[in-house]
Amino acid sequence: MRVLFTTQPAVGHFHPLVPLARALVDAGHTVAFATAPSFCPTVASAGFRAFPAGLDWLESEAERAFPELRGMASPVPYWAFAGVTAQRMVPDLLAFAESWRPDVLVHESAEFGAPVAAERLGLPHAMAGPPDLPMFERPDLLQRRFGAPLADLRRAHGLQPDPDLTALHRYLTLAAVPPRFLHDTAWVSPVTHFLRPVPFDRTGDEGLPAWVGELPPRPTVYATLGTVFNRTTAQGSGHGLFRAIIAGLRDEPANLVLTVGRNVDPARFGPQPPGVRVERYIPQTLLLPHCAAVIAHGGFNTVMAALDGGLPLVLLPLGADQPHNARRCAALGVGRILAPDARTPRAIREAVRAVLVDPAYRREAARLREELRTLPGPGVAVTLLERLVAEGAPQINRPGSAPLPAAETPVE
Repeated sequence: MRVLFTTQPAVGHFHPLVPLARALVDAGHTVAFATAPSFCPTVASAGFRAFPAGLDWLESEAERAFPELRGMASPVPYWAFAGVTAQRMVPDLLAFAESWRPDVLVHESAEFGAPVAAERLGLPHAMAGPPDLPMFERPDLLQRRFGAPLADLRRAHGLQPDPDLTALHRYLTLAAVPPRFLHDTAWVSPVTHFLRPVPFDRTGDEGLPAWVGELPPRPTVYATLGTVFNRTTAQGSGHGLFRAIIAGLRDEPANLVLTVGRNVDPARFGPQPPGVRVERYIPQTLLLPHCAAVIAHGGFNTVMAALDGGLPLVLLPLGADQPHNARRCAALGVGRILAPDARTPRAIREAVRAVLVDPAYRREAARLREELRTLPGPGVAVTLLERLVAEGAPQINRPGSAPLPAAETPVE
């Protein structure tokens, strides 16, 4: 089986696909990715063939491709995903398919070109990854957001109208999220299968610094604003929020490890006391086992990595899916939210103290961790994709149907 993945050019979109891609390779299948030319080296560093496709841009530098975003609160142009990026992606996917001959296309939920290209090619397609907008949004709400550009895209490629956007969920949706993390109003398609989110974050050469083992013997708090919102935030400057975190915790009886992103120089934050380390990037899968709590923007991958370690969170949502993720963490009792007008050093310090001292946060985080680990791993997704290619028909998730074989998750 030949599987062509498509992804927007950002690690937050790509990383969740890697465990499934590796499981497919381990099962003997051939895998490749199609993505923006500038993002291909990141895909290749994870060990996959990468086809340059579509608009050449990086989500972490979105304002270069979309100048109209300069000065906006959110650097993530969700409105563009169903528009220009999909328009540019489809022709390249059609061209690659002539020579590479995929059997199925798998796209992360913010990449809209693959379903159109697959329909043109007469191939099945699957949506995979974290619960981004299209995965659990009601069709009528999706229609308001994306209906017009997707209708134009289908029309441009000679496809029949899809007023209810059913084509997005026609065959298979592989949702790497625990069902309890979804909002009560989430819409779940009949072809949705829930999987265990498997943390992956090692597309660079970074490892675990030796100094982690030399930190003072007290709780370690990890802080991050992700790989896109780390530069520009709803407060105007990610650096201002970083400074508030440092100021709030530098005198606490705890260690602080703050990662500011590969594109930010830690030296701009000045010298720090022994218990505070400011770094560009450390793989969370290596660092979190040494931590007692996490301060984060609320990006899905960071939240799931923290919960996979049973760690409570302090959440500073900035945009995109982060406010929803933060609200779910608060509702489930695994974290606290700080609103934009309350992100002072004192408030950050008090929130961190609360999640470290109150055992209820860690208890609920541990409970959700156990729920995560009861979900099937990527091996089950491989079986579903194999069935999809063999049958060419929707993979309905029918209660009471024969269970798929369990599979172990690859360990990083």
